[in-house]
Amino acid sequence: MKYLLQVDFPYQGPFKEKFTETMTDLAHDIANEEGLIWKIWTENEETKEGGGVYVFDNINDANRYATKHTKRLEAFGFSDIRTKIFEINEALSAINKITF
Repeated sequence: MKYLLQVDFPYQGPFKEKFTETMTDLAHDIANEEGLIWKIWTENEETKEGGGVYVFDNINDANRYATKHTKRLEAFGFSDIRTKIFEINEALSAINKITF
């Protein structure tokens, strides 16, 4: 079973290339998280939101990381951080070209 963690929060910027420059070190750190299969970074300049979608290979690491990342974001000064964890239906996802 795989688990999807969805995180989003109000984010005032920077966006696009500056966002990439600002977050590259953090991306490298996240890449080493236990149980992480992949992460998609999300940003919406129009609605002023940031976040990410993560896939973990077990529920314990997904929960651990949700707690860790929420604390990290709060330490950076962010609030109203929303996290949700879902079980992934791998059979249906494979029909839609997502495989693990």
